[in-house]
Amino acid sequence: MSFTKELIPQSPPPASVRTKPLDLIRKRLFGSIGSAVSSILILYLLVRFVPPILNWLIFSADWVGSSRDDCTSGGACWAVITARFRLFVVGFYPAEDVWRVWIVLALLPVALAFALVEKIPFRRYGLIFAGLYPLIAALLLAGGLGLPEVATSKWGGLLLTLVCGLTGIVVSLPLGVILALGRRSNLPAISSLCVIFIEFVRGVPLITILFMSSVMLPLFLPPGTTMDQMVRALVGISLFASAYMAEVIRSGLQSIPAGQYEAANALGLSYWQSMRLIILPQALKIVIPGIVSTFISLFKDTSLVLIIGLYDLLGIANATITDTKWIGLSNEVYVFTALVYWVFCFSMSRYSLFLEDKLHRGHKN
Repeated sequence: MSFTKELIPQSPPPASVRTKPLDLIRKRLFGSIGSAVSSILILYLLVRFVPPILNWLIFSADWVGSSRDDCTSGGACWAVITARFRLFVVGFYPAEDVWRVWIVLALLPVALAFALVEKIPFRRYGLIFAGLYPLIAALLLAGGLGLPEVATSKWGGLLLTLVCGLTGIVVSLPLGVILALGRRSNLPAISSLCVIFIEFVRGVPLITILFMSSVMLPLFLPPGTTMDQMVRALVGISLFASAYMAEVIRSGLQSIPAGQYEAANALGLSYWQSMRLIILPQALKIVIPGIVSTFISLFKDTSLVLIIGLYDLLGIANATITDTKWIGLSNEVYVFTALVYWVFCFSMSRYSLFLEDKLHRGHKN
């Protein structure tokens, strides 16, 4: 044993352990002339611009007031947000029934947690709740079962943005899978129909789809049949997103090696069994970044519903800056709106990274 110790010297500690914090900073920030110049420039920009921005945003800002005249400190006038907060969140929803919106918004993170977090207590029952959540939310928001009805024309703000975004996300994924499988089908009729639908929808902007769903869709309904304006918008958004989702999923299907299909056939699996158990799980795992990117784009594109008379979060923001009491406060309003969009989009991107790290099996270095 002593002879072995003499022949094999003790290994030095890892570089990360030996390197002192100051040495690490000097190496990474000032290791070369280029990095030193870049570090000094970035430091100068931070010192030059960050304090004034923080002073405007927080330290010299006004937080309470009933009009712009109450903002006298010279900083941001966040009173426009606090005074119209309910309008930003629920739009023109009746004040006496707004408690229903708060319940729906409070239950949303609970439903998402049960649907997205695997290791959570009582998840088996939570998944049932998550599946029933859209129905519960629809009953609470629209009315029914003893609750007074609230027209969707009174919905607005963040509530409308979430309804449009989440509905498009939930509907577009399974519909996109069906379209992607249909486009790769060996049956010419099914394949042609899916190709025509996908290429037509992807070839026109969402504004056109919304106009068609608002104006032309009622023409194809039986006489005397009416469809709510929001329902038409949800149909248009979902169909538009499903076409893009179909192409994302098709790229994942094409990346699966032919040996996987042959292995499924060798096991005697039917077409749907092989897709459900072998092909689709691998394809969806590979294209997680593309799927989440489509979701993020869809969530931001919901702001286009303003052109058909629906006031989402951005629509309420545009209406606020034209109010005579708050005119000239576009910076504060748009900063708040951008922050709300960023929170939701950033959350989706972070969950995407978490899902990639959890599911990767050799597809990622």
